[in-house]
Amino acid sequence: MKSRIAYTKPSITELEVEYATDAARNGWGPRCYEYIGNFEDAFAKHLGVKHAIATSSCTGAIHMGLSALGIGPGDEVILADTNWSATVAPVVHLGATPVFVDILADSWCIDPALTEAAITPRTIAIIAVHLYGNLADMDALLEIGMRHNIPVIEDAAEAIGSTFHGKRAGSMGKFGTFSFHGTKTLTTGEGGMFVTNDTALYEDVLALSNHGRSRAQTKQFWPDVIGFKYKMSNIQAAIGCAQMERIDDLIARKRQIMSNYREALRNISGITLNPEPEGVTIGAWMPNVVFDEDTGVTREMLCKAFEEEEIDARVFFYPLSSTPPFVDRPENTVARSIAARSINLPSYHDMSDEDQMRVGDVITGFSGPTVKKA
Repeated sequence: MKSRIAYTKPSITELEVEYATDAARNGWGPRCYEYIGNFEDAFAKHLGVKHAIATSSCTGAIHMGLSALGIGPGDEVILADTNWSATVAPVVHLGATPVFVDILADSWCIDPALTEAAITPRTIAIIAVHLYGNLADMDALLEIGMRHNIPVIEDAAEAIGSTFHGKRAGSMGKFGTFSFHGTKTLTTGEGGMFVTNDTALYEDVLALSNHGRSRAQTKQFWPDVIGFKYKMSNIQAAIGCAQMERIDDLIARKRQIMSNYREALRNISGITLNPEPEGVTIGAWMPNVVFDEDTGVTREMLCKAFEEEEIDARVFFYPLSSTPPFVDRPENTVARSIAARSINLPSYHDMSDEDQMRVGDVITGFSGPTVKKA
């Protein structure tokens, strides 16, 4: 009987167990925020940004960042239709209107030209999601944002380890956010991070993260504004500190798995894997295969084949506009087309070469080994 192949799981060593145990036993009183501060400092240094705030989720980080920018009813926020709902939920919670635009066929990220075309007098922000660790065209988006005086926000939840012309994902926009869910390259079980180089914005978000209490406030239990409760626990941060000591190896392993898939599938026609154009390095959080339209291969066929081989199947994100909470946007044809003929590939850190070959064999079974033309 074949063993089940999971699509993802974290890499946890004795170091994480040691730090989490110390936090559980001793991380109280004067040490109650010790691991949180250390984690924030290490992450900011890794990213090359001035400020970082550990949060209970990436969604919470987005929510606080958007709130600090004053986004509310009557405002519009532009983002790609291909997304998980975690990105758009804070927009809706704040009473603003999400405006979904199509993705580029080559990067699977937000289309800058369509982004600019969607700008109205009510547009107050653009959210660039670095899907599966692929990179949105930040040069184009930042230039658009600068000309229209609209902040560009980076949802880098899936892009730890990705760089755009030497700059790490999440470090280029007005603010960036990250996820440390158990599926991610770096994990704290659940959790996230808000990062920015804007000191004033940092102070605003820091206050919001502490029930609206500014650290400049001398009165005890005195909220200056209504804030949130999106703090990360010290025990979670302890796991994060251990992961940060291993971050280069964690990223390298993800990239090696992506490289293995490229090699195994390099002679298969009719498919495309995560793009890595010149000047871009992808963290390769989630390898993905997109079948050409003329192959006739569908998401449903792929899921069935994976299930038959005892492999967990994870589908490409559905366009948000196709889901019940939102207005349909059938004009976003690229988002719809790619989602219908694509599948995520398992990529956890300790995945064996043999298991990767099993996954590759499923893809090969659909395409047939025909050498691509140079």
